[in-house]
Amino acid sequence: MIKKIIYIYLVLTIISCGTAKRKNSSSTKNKNTTRTVVVKKQKPVFENPKVNIELPENKEELEATSKVSVTYSNVNSYIDSFKEVAKQNMKEYGIPASITLAQGILESGAGNGRLCKEANNHFGIKCHKEWSGPSITHDDDAAQECFRKYENPADSYRDHSLFLTSRSWYKPLFKLEKDDYKGWAKGLKKSGYATDPKYPEKLIAIIERHQLDRFDSEVLKKEYSEEEIKNNEVISTSETSYYVKQGDTLYSLSKKFNLSVEELKKINGLKDNALSIGQKIKLQ
Repeated sequence: MIKKIIYIYLVLTIISCGTAKRKNSSSTKNKNTTRTVVVKKQKPVFENPKVNIELPENKEELEATSKVSVTYSNVNSYIDSFKEVAKQNMKEYGIPASITLAQGILESGAGNGRLCKEANNHFGIKCHKEWSGPSITHDDDAAQECFRKYENPADSYRDHSLFLTSRSWYKPLFKLEKDDYKGWAKGLKKSGYATDPKYPEKLIAIIERHQLDRFDSEVLKKEYSEEEIKNNEVISTSETSYYVKQGDTLYSLSKKFNLSVEELKKINGLKDNALSIGQKIKLQ
């Protein structure tokens, strides 16, 4: 009996030792196969993008029958294209060339408006009941209004002159001096040519900015000179800068500050004569 007990004890001891070994073996295997891997993340490398920046030319917005943004060179190109037509119409019909050009620039967006491009209509003249020629519809004061369409721009300029000379309510304009562009600008609004309350100011600003009244002087064979500075005021160049106001031109500033136009352009790095209201002009 004692031998059986000893035998059972030995068997149990052997079994427990085997189980312990298997546990140790499993634990050892787990220790050997479990690894902690530390991966160093590489910082992304960003290259500075190369950006080509083009400095925009001074722009102005013109709005009559279309709202467009134009550059000084756009307006200059328009003036060069139609100044002779405007001068000829002034000789034939008595409308200041400055007014005709300013209206053309404003109404057509210096040739960039839809009516101008698609219908050669530079002045936003509507069909009215007497018009029997080609037409185009365009949203203006009301949707899809009827506007006149012309074969070429010269026809539009001529029709503009006939439009003004053939209507009785524009007659007071023709009693003004032929180079009184300010009187004409205000008279056009008063006579009902445009509904925009700022129409006269817009025309006058265009005329003075681009010196369109010089063409009136050419037709009238008068010597052209810009409006003299009040009280012959010449501001000393001890001033270091100046902010452009309405009506200022490089020529008027050159007289005001006793500097040449070329000096002003060089000091300010200007490529042309364009000025914008509020623009800072260096004087030294």
